Amino acid sequence: MKILLPPSETKRAGGSAKPLAFEALALPVLSAQRVAVADALIALAQDPVEARRVLKLSDRQLGDIEHNAALRSAPTMPAIDRYTGVLYDALDATALDAKARRWLGQHVWIHSAPFGPIGALDRIPAYRLAAGTSLPGVPPLRRHWADATSAAMAQEETSFILDLRSEAYVALGPLPASLPSAYVRVVTEHGRALNHFNKKAKGELVRALSEDRPRVRGFSSLQEWAATRGIIIRSGEQLGVIELVVAS
Repeated sequence: MKILLPPSETKRAGGSAKPLAFEALALPVLSAQRVAVADALIALAQDPVEARRVLKLSDRQLGDIEHNAALRSAPTMPAIDRYTGVLYDALDATALDAKARRWLGQHVWIHSAPFGPIGALDRIPAYRLAAGTSLPGVPPLRRHWADATSAAMAQEETSFILDLRSEAYVALGPLPASLPSAYVRVVTEHGRALNHFNKKAKGELVRALSEDRPRVRGFSSLQEWAATRGIIIRSGEQLGVIELVVAS
């Protein structure tokens, strides 16, 4: 099984002195796309006024321009530790034991805007780029990433993909029809879960999976495992969609 997570706008600072290595990231066939976006972000950072406009930064976020300028030389840390926010706080990967973290590295991709899907333990620097940004120097990100990312994922051998991404990131890499997959919607008994509870439920689900490390080969085995945890997962109304039910 593979799990696709969205990134987070907020990120932890710092890391080790080891710089970004494109060839060490998951799905290395995407290296050319990654280099193109990274170079465009670095070039944009040379004009702070334009960078602020393009990236839609507030006064408090201006330091992110420096992060982008140093993309190739900045300290790195595992992606699962770099991202913060509701989903990643609920997952709390830094508190997991070595076996659980190793499982995350083997089974989780995080779909970032500058790097495409990367492994949970792939080392990345801090950066600022959202899925919907029109970045000078590269085509619209949807066009830049979608076909290449879908083709790269199609080459992976996996029994099942659990897609927890937001719709903006699904657009940057639609899952190919050849891969058995399910898109997860978080719902209450009365409708869609609000954003906070949506993200929290996804983080808690991935944490539980990393702790138990079940053999999931499709929806049925996922549902059977979830029941042992008191987690309700059910078929959605749309084909290829499943629902993760949370308390209202």
